[in-house]
Amino acid sequence: MTTWWPYVRLLAAALALAAILRQLSLAISNARAAGTAWGSDVPTVVANFFSYFTILSNVSCVVALVLGGVWLLRKRRGTAVEPVWLTTLFACASTYIVVTGIVYNLLLRSISIAGISDAWTNETLHVVIPLVLLVDAVLAPRRRPLPWRTIGVVVVFPILWALYTMIRANLVTGPATGDPWWYPYPFLDPHLVAGGYLGVAGYIVGIAVVITAVAAGVVRIGRRRSRGDGSEHTGRSGVTDHSGRSEVRP
Repeated sequence: MTTWWPYVRLLAAALALAAILRQLSLAISNARAAGTAWGSDVPTVVANFFSYFTILSNVSCVVALVLGGVWLLRKRRGTAVEPVWLTTLFACASTYIVVTGIVYNLLLRSISIAGISDAWTNETLHVVIPLVLLVDAVLAPRRRPLPWRTIGVVVVFPILWALYTMIRANLVTGPATGDPWWYPYPFLDPHLVAGGYLGVAGYIVGIAVVITAVAAGVVRIGRRRSRGDGSEHTGRSGVTDHSGRSEVRP
């Protein structure tokens, strides 16, 4: 698997990047064609684009897949397991994109995408890439076991994103509606959710639970796999135990 999996990673990264760029081009085209001052503000539209968790999670996947693919190509003749930073990056990217797929298919699939995304772009970012990263977590070679505290690292970014989103929302005019607020997803908009901010808080807590559970699942898979295939050995001068610590040996 070490011989061909890096190419799967690199091809998936190229596909995700193409979908991101295609959707960005649609967003900019819509802004340039808009007939209102708030709708034609390209910098705001671009900032909004990169405020979607879907886009940010897919960007993290592109980075992880490229770095992971290149690392496997360089190390294909050896037996070393992934460095801690790379496995941690994959744990973060896998968690974010799997949660993106879950939330999209449960809460957002029925929402019209007319004019803001192609069907293939939408399915690529919300279905194909989540599946690729899920398979990577389960099957990719050279996976290093991580300590359970990695879950804490994984959840930092979603927390910061949620705070950023709720603070920024009332500082931006909605490009499509002209409302003096803009939320990337309807389940975060207190003007749409029953119960207002309390209802939104419920969604945020629910998604936080899902993120934590998925992160725990990703870490658990890596730890179980390392016990089953003996990949705790670095193949060079050290070994890594199941807590993720390294011990140098002469």
